[in-house]
Amino acid sequence: APLLESGGDSVQAGGSLRLSCMLSAYTGRRKCMAWFRQAPGKEREGVASLNTRSGSAEYADSVKGRFTISQDNAKYEVYLQMNKLKPEDSAMYYCAADWCQDDVVPMRETDFGFWGQGTQVTVSS
Repeated sequence: APLLESGGDSVQAGGSLRLSCMLSAYTGRRKCMAWFRQAPGKEREGVASLNTRSGSAEYADSVKGRFTISQDNAKYEVYLQMNKLKPEDSAMYYCAADWCQDDVVPMRETDFGFWGQGTQVTVSS
């Protein structure tokens, strides 16, 4: 798989998790990285996106101030630090990657052609 997520777990509300996305040498050159999530019965939604060239990041309103997307170029890894987790954060989380222009930070599914298999996050109240 071009992308491999890990770090999903079951935690209580208020807790923290850090998701990791390991990129292959091929996908690691993609300029934009993002995390999406999909809860049962709901559409997949963008959570956080990062333009690795500009360093600009965007977040869904529901996670602003709680989640942080970051990268480690040396390790070809992208992370999603999730703090103050809420039950509504429970979902399958997916890492995505693709090329993008220097001045954009995409957050739509259609902007990304490379996807991982997902890692499950469950937050209990």
